[in-house]
Amino acid sequence: MQIGAKEGTLTGNIEFDRFGNRKNFDVSIVDLVSNTKATFNSKEILAWRQGVGFFSNRTVAQHSRKSQSDHKDNQVIVLTNLVAPFVMIKRECVEMANLTECQGNNKFEGFCIDLLKLLADKIEGFNYIIKLGTKAGSKQPDGSWDGMIGELLNGNAHAVVASLTINQERERVVDFSKPFMTTGISIMIKKPDKQEFSVFSFMQPLSTEIWMYIIFAYIGVSVVIFLVSRFSPYEWRVEETSRGGFTISNDFSVYNCLWFTLAAFMQQGTDILPRSISGRIASSAWWFFTMIIVSSYTANLAAFLTLEKMQAPIESVEDLAKQTKIKYGIQGGGSTASFFKYSSVQIYQRMWRYMESQVPPVFVASYAEGIERVRSHKGRYAFLLEATANEYENTRKPCDTMKVGANLNSIGYGIATPFGSDWKDHINLAILALQERGELKKLENKWWYDRGQCDAGITVDGSSASLNLSKVAGIFYILMGGMVISMLAALGEFLYRSRIEARKSNSNSMVANFAKNLKSALSSQLRLSIEGGAVAQPGSQSHNAIRRQQVAAFLPANEKEAFNNVDRPPSTLYNTAV
Repeated sequence: MQIGAKEGTLTGNIEFDRFGNRKNFDVSIVDLVSNTKATFNSKEILAWRQGVGFFSNRTVAQHSRKSQSDHKDNQVIVLTNLVAPFVMIKRECVEMANLTECQGNNKFEGFCIDLLKLLADKIEGFNYIIKLGTKAGSKQPDGSWDGMIGELLNGNAHAVVASLTINQERERVVDFSKPFMTTGISIMIKKPDKQEFSVFSFMQPLSTEIWMYIIFAYIGVSVVIFLVSRFSPYEWRVEETSRGGFTISNDFSVYNCLWFTLAAFMQQGTDILPRSISGRIASSAWWFFTMIIVSSYTANLAAFLTLEKMQAPIESVEDLAKQTKIKYGIQGGGSTASFFKYSSVQIYQRMWRYMESQVPPVFVASYAEGIERVRSHKGRYAFLLEATANEYENTRKPCDTMKVGANLNSIGYGIATPFGSDWKDHINLAILALQERGELKKLENKWWYDRGQCDAGITVDGSSASLNLSKVAGIFYILMGGMVISMLAALGEFLYRSRIEARKSNSNSMVANFAKNLKSALSSQLRLSIEGGAVAQPGSQSHNAIRRQQVAAFLPANEKEAFNNVDRPPSTLYNTAV
């Protein structure tokens, strides 16, 4: 079957075989791979034919789209509107509009103006003239379009380069390029008043639970050091009194343990230091703990004092929707209004019904009116607008607005052209090339952040500046582990010393009495640990035992065994040793 076609169709005759498949047709091949300027504007047109393959065919070429060279002498009319920082009039041109430098395209500046310059460098023959339009445009009840979309449909312009959102309704009537920027609907509110620093602001770098845990750790470590110093025999001192007796004492009393632990936490020294292994383990764990805590506190305090804390009344769209104290609105007749009106999400439907029911109305005619309402209503009005405009206004004086929460959706800005425009493919390829080279990101940084007029050192949520337990739990675990190891070491020292004393007492006795002597030594050491010291009077058994240990410490090794085997060594030996 063959359908009669007019001469000059792109694919030749329209003919079908008996199975309904098309046959005897040509396909034009267009090279759009390279991102060079030459390739954007010179399409190498070949043809492919069934049963023949690729071939060069001038007939195909003359039926292809109109060559870009036909437009070299024509100006491309570009519509845009004044929305900072996309398109703005230069400050000097506002004050002195008659300047030569302020004629035609030269009087404009902004993101879209720089984008047009980059496109002109990429696309040969893209000679444009900028004309100002009104709003973006929306569909009217009679099916027509107003704004810049309407101008484009009426043939009054070749392209719209502005902060024009790509959506389904607009895509049905115009062609959009690849997005040159991605954004979304966001919430703008007035900045809340800064919180005044109180007299106890120095405690705020650490959360309340951390301060409580530090106090418990301080008391617990003091108790552990007291216990290990009591049970460890190496912390006891034997001193001779003026009357010839001996005093057994320990420096780590309850008071001294509390003082030693506090001094270590305050990075100060004391006159007493642990001599036993168990005491040193406990002290080392506490010193490591205090080092981390003090370092974290110091670092957080510096950041805390340099940031301005503010508590936002709302922090998300959910917070905004579930309250009625703060009214909220949008720009009427734009893409944001279409998003809420036709949304299938329940919370957005509820917000749309709320905005429609408000008297006086919460809808505004422009972004400028909505932003001014945010500033003048003293925190009682929130404005929903695209994040690009939100972030830009937040960096402009008087620096009294802020963005809260995440974007409600994800949308893109694109360049609109009429259906069948010769410029669409060239613009698409140019935008992709600019994205790959990072040129669009540079433009975004230039117009949004590099020229900011406000201080960025602000934290919305003051609680985020405080260290909480989850961030420092590890050092508490290390501290507890050190205390457990210290207690085990103290127990080992206690048992080891008691065993040595039992062996000394058992040297002249039967082996069967070793258990009895060990029990006696354990009881003696335990009594000493609990009582906290003792005084041995001359002639008492305790006095002789202490004296015996002192003498044995000064004897050479070959005489020490003989000395231990004597029940009551002569006094001359005592005097010689001493």
